[in-house]
Amino acid sequence: MAEALTADAPGGDAARVPAMTTLTRRADFLRAASARRQGTAGFLLQARRRDPAEQVAPQAIRVGYTCSRKLGNAVARNRAKRRLRELARQVIPAQGQGGWDYVLVGRPEATATRDFSEMLSDLKHALVRVHSDTARLSDRAPRRRGKGAAPGGKP
Repeated sequence: MAEALTADAPGGDAARVPAMTTLTRRADFLRAASARRQGTAGFLLQARRRDPAEQVAPQAIRVGYTCSRKLGNAVARNRAKRRLRELARQVIPAQGQGGWDYVLVGRPEATATRDFSEMLSDLKHALVRVHSDTARLSDRAPRRRGKGAAPGGKP
Protein backbone atom coordinates (compact mmCIF):
# COMPACT_ATOMS: atom_id res chain seq x y z
CA MET A 1 0.00 0.00 0.00
CA ALA A 2 1.35 3.41 -0.92
CA GLU A 3 1.58 5.63 2.12
CA ALA A 4 3.46 8.79 2.90
CA LEU A 5 4.85 10.13 6.14
CA THR A 6 3.67 13.42 7.54
CA ALA A 7 5.03 15.41 10.47
CA ASP A 8 1.71 17.19 11.02
CA ALA A 9 0.40 14.45 13.29
CA PRO A 10 -0.57 15.31 16.87
CA GLY A 11 2.27 14.84 19.30
CA GLY A 12 4.90 15.63 16.67
CA ASP A 13 5.31 12.01 15.58
CA ALA A 14 5.11 11.16 11.91
CA ALA A 15 1.89 9.39 10.98
CA ARG A 16 0.97 7.41 7.91
CA VAL A 17 -1.53 8.97 5.53
CA PRO A 18 -2.65 7.52 2.20
CA ALA A 19 -0.55 8.59 -0.78
CA MET A 20 -2.23 10.90 -3.27
CA THR A 21 -2.05 9.82 -6.91
CA THR A 22 -3.39 11.43 -10.07
CA LEU A 23 -6.37 10.17 -12.06
CA THR A 24 -5.46 9.60 -15.69
CA ARG A 25 -8.17 7.40 -17.25
CA ARG A 26 -11.27 8.99 -18.77
CA ALA A 27 -13.49 6.31 -17.23
CA ASP A 28 -12.38 7.38 -13.75
CA PHE A 29 -13.29 11.00 -14.48
CA LEU A 30 -16.71 9.93 -15.82
CA ARG A 31 -17.44 7.83 -12.72
CA ALA A 32 -16.52 10.77 -10.47
CA ALA A 33 -18.74 13.09 -12.52
CA SER A 34 -21.77 10.90 -11.85
CA ALA A 35 -21.23 10.78 -8.07
CA ARG A 36 -21.23 13.44 -5.34
CA ARG A 37 -20.42 17.03 -6.13
CA GLN A 38 -19.99 20.25 -4.23
CA GLY A 39 -19.69 23.60 -5.95
CA THR A 40 -17.63 26.49 -4.62
CA ALA A 41 -16.89 29.95 -5.94
CA GLY A 42 -13.52 28.91 -7.37
CA PHE A 43 -14.07 25.32 -8.55
CA LEU A 44 -16.34 22.29 -8.50
CA LEU A 45 -15.40 19.26 -6.40
CA GLN A 46 -16.59 15.84 -7.59
CA ALA A 47 -16.04 12.86 -5.31
CA ARG A 48 -16.83 9.18 -5.24
CA ARG A 49 -16.04 6.24 -3.02
CA ARG A 50 -14.30 3.56 -5.06
CA ASP A 51 -15.68 0.05 -5.35
CA PRO A 52 -13.51 -2.37 -3.34
CA ALA A 53 -13.31 -4.61 -6.42
CA GLU A 54 -11.34 -2.00 -8.37
CA GLN A 55 -7.68 -2.78 -8.96
CA VAL A 56 -6.40 0.15 -6.88
CA ALA A 57 -4.84 0.22 -3.42
CA PRO A 58 -7.92 0.34 -1.16
CA GLN A 59 -6.76 3.30 0.95
CA ALA A 60 -5.19 5.36 -1.85
CA ILE A 61 -6.54 8.84 -2.54
CA ARG A 62 -6.75 9.65 -6.24
CA VAL A 63 -7.21 13.19 -7.53
CA GLY A 64 -7.93 14.47 -11.02
CA TYR A 65 -7.92 18.01 -12.42
CA THR A 66 -9.84 19.34 -15.38
CA CYS A 67 -10.23 22.75 -16.97
CA SER A 68 -12.28 23.19 -20.13
CA ARG A 69 -11.59 25.63 -22.96
CA LYS A 70 -14.15 27.95 -21.38
CA LEU A 71 -11.34 28.98 -19.00
CA GLY A 72 -9.32 30.38 -21.88
CA ASN A 73 -6.29 29.45 -23.91
CA ALA A 74 -3.75 26.78 -22.93
CA VAL A 75 -1.77 29.19 -20.76
CA ALA A 76 -4.85 30.12 -18.71
CA ARG A 77 -5.95 26.48 -18.37
CA ASN A 78 -2.51 25.38 -17.26
CA ARG A 79 -2.33 28.17 -14.69
CA ALA A 80 -5.72 27.15 -13.30
CA LYS A 81 -4.66 23.50 -13.13
CA ARG A 82 -1.45 24.42 -11.30
CA ARG A 83 -3.53 26.23 -8.69
CA LEU A 84 -5.89 23.25 -8.36
CA ARG A 85 -2.95 20.85 -7.96
CA GLU A 86 -1.46 23.01 -5.21
CA LEU A 87 -4.84 23.20 -3.44
CA ALA A 88 -5.13 19.43 -3.52
CA ARG A 89 -1.54 18.96 -2.35
CA GLN A 90 -2.13 21.15 0.70
CA VAL A 91 -5.61 19.97 1.75
CA ILE A 92 -6.56 16.53 0.48
CA PRO A 93 -3.90 14.38 2.22
CA ALA A 94 -5.09 15.73 5.59
CA GLN A 95 -8.84 16.02 4.97
CA GLY A 96 -9.56 13.58 2.17
CA GLN A 97 -10.51 9.98 2.87
CA GLY A 98 -8.69 6.90 1.68
CA GLY A 99 -10.57 4.88 -0.91
CA TRP A 100 -12.03 7.97 -2.60
CA ASP A 101 -11.50 9.63 -5.98
CA TYR A 102 -11.71 13.42 -6.21
CA VAL A 103 -11.87 15.62 -9.30
CA LEU A 104 -11.34 19.38 -9.13
CA VAL A 105 -13.02 21.17 -12.03
CA GLY A 106 -11.90 24.72 -12.81
CA ARG A 107 -14.43 27.52 -13.19
CA PRO A 108 -14.12 30.26 -15.83
CA GLU A 109 -12.91 33.60 -14.45
CA ALA A 110 -12.69 32.26 -10.89
CA THR A 111 -10.08 29.49 -10.61
CA ALA A 112 -7.20 31.60 -11.87
CA THR A 113 -8.18 34.83 -10.11
CA ARG A 114 -9.79 33.91 -6.77
CA ASP A 115 -7.66 34.51 -3.67
CA PHE A 116 -5.72 31.33 -2.88
CA SER A 117 -6.49 31.37 0.85
CA GLU A 118 -10.22 31.57 0.04
CA MET A 119 -9.85 28.61 -2.30
CA LEU A 120 -8.13 26.64 0.48
CA SER A 121 -11.07 27.24 2.81
CA ASP A 122 -13.49 26.44 -0.06
CA LEU A 123 -11.84 23.04 -0.57
CA LYS A 124 -11.88 22.24 3.15
CA HIS A 125 -15.57 23.14 3.35
CA ALA A 126 -16.38 21.18 0.17
CA LEU A 127 -14.68 18.05 1.53
CA VAL A 128 -16.65 18.28 4.76
CA ARG A 129 -19.90 18.63 2.79
CA VAL A 130 -19.08 15.74 0.44
CA HIS A 131 -18.34 13.40 3.35
CA SER A 132 -21.27 14.47 5.53
CA ASP A 133 -24.29 12.23 6.13
CA THR A 134 -26.57 14.58 4.19
CA ALA A 135 -24.35 14.16 1.12
CA ARG A 136 -24.96 10.42 1.29
CA LEU A 137 -28.66 11.08 0.86
CA SER A 138 -27.96 13.10 -2.27
CA ASP A 139 -26.14 10.31 -4.13
CA ARG A 140 -27.94 10.04 -7.38
CA ALA A 141 -28.13 7.99 -10.51
CA PRO A 142 -26.09 9.23 -13.47
CA ARG A 143 -27.66 12.09 -15.39
CA ARG A 144 -29.40 11.26 -18.63
CA ARG A 145 -28.05 13.15 -21.58
CA GLY A 146 -29.64 13.76 -24.91
CA LYS A 147 -33.23 13.84 -26.05
CA GLY A 148 -35.95 11.55 -24.90
CA ALA A 149 -38.55 11.40 -22.18
CA ALA A 150 -37.45 10.71 -18.65
CA PRO A 151 -38.77 7.49 -17.12
CA GLY A 152 -42.23 8.04 -15.69
CA GLY A 153 -42.55 11.44 -17.36
CA LYS A 154 -44.96 12.70 -19.97
CA PRO A 155 -44.34 11.45 -23.54
